[in-house]
Amino acid sequence: MDKGKSVVAELAASFSDVRVAPRQNRKPKSFLPSPSFYSFSKKAKPRKLVSLCLGTLGQHLEDIIADISEFAALFPPHIKLAIMSIARRRRLLNDEVLTSLAESSWEILDISGSDVTDAGLATVANVCSNLRAVDISRCDKITTAGVSEIVCHCPSLEILRCGGCPRSEVTARRCLNHLKPKLNTLEGDSWEELDTLDIGGGAESLRWLIWPKIDDNSKETLAAECPRVTVNPQPSLFDLSGSKVPVEALASVPLDHSIVEDIDPKTWAISAAPRRPVAPPNPNAPPEIPIAERFRLAYVEREARLAPKRAKRERQQWRRAERDYMMNDIDARSIALAAQASRNLRKS
Repeated sequence: MDKGKSVVAELAASFSDVRVAPRQNRKPKSFLPSPSFYSFSKKAKPRKLVSLCLGTLGQHLEDIIADISEFAALFPPHIKLAIMSIARRRRLLNDEVLTSLAESSWEILDISGSDVTDAGLATVANVCSNLRAVDISRCDKITTAGVSEIVCHCPSLEILRCGGCPRSEVTARRCLNHLKPKLNTLEGDSWEELDTLDIGGGAESLRWLIWPKIDDNSKETLAAECPRVTVNPQPSLFDLSGSKVPVEALASVPLDHSIVEDIDPKTWAISAAPRRPVAPPNPNAPPEIPIAERFRLAYVEREARLAPKRAKRERQQWRRAERDYMMNDIDARSIALAAQASRNLRKS
């Protein structure tokens, strides 16, 4: 295990040197290669070195996940986010892993289908106050308490994904009151006349709600009391209000797709493969013989089958040796002839 930690430390040191160049320091467009340079297919494009290292780390994530809190501080924030995305896909994401990797600079949080609870979500909400997109779909252990923490501590929340399983559907219906903005003043004839200071609570910045199986009552409630929120936006350049729909608001694209896009999916396909159902044992079946006992019984059966052949072979070898001895040794031949003559004399 110490060797694994040292390898992780070396990877973390290499990751810390990788930085995205600021926009002002990037080369002008004129310095970029011509379009013909990229004429080869996208599939043939080599992966980045950071992605290859993350893929190697992801393949052995089960071996180091128990001690992830010890070396999580060695990684930069974007590498921690990639490790969390791989852990989610490998069904290893829980409260301990999430809180160990959480960074205040994160803007998206995808914990869909994980074992994260309200306690872990509340801790991350206090740390990552700059979140603008959160996916809590298919999370059986998250209730309205966890959603309330996200709404209270993340004022920049614009995109929320929920539902996907029976428990999450119930949570989504119950948390509508937390999403509704609470007004400090009732002056004004419409929502468009309200200023930011007039909205004193609720999801102030929420613009897109991804809830694929939303019921009609919830949809009508959101349309009447949260007209600024677009439910289940469709893939298009602009929504009904004229604003561009971000990729994070499309249900067909995973929220953390851009984070692991360049990482080999085989790194998480090992655990993601469904397990084959095991047939229950038959109580009337005889007990299974251990493999060592099977080898012993097979050896005994083989010895019993070959014993007559071995005995016959030994008798033939003895007779052949006796005949050769008498044919080649003069004393033995004279003794044999004398014995034969004495027997003939006794008979006569």
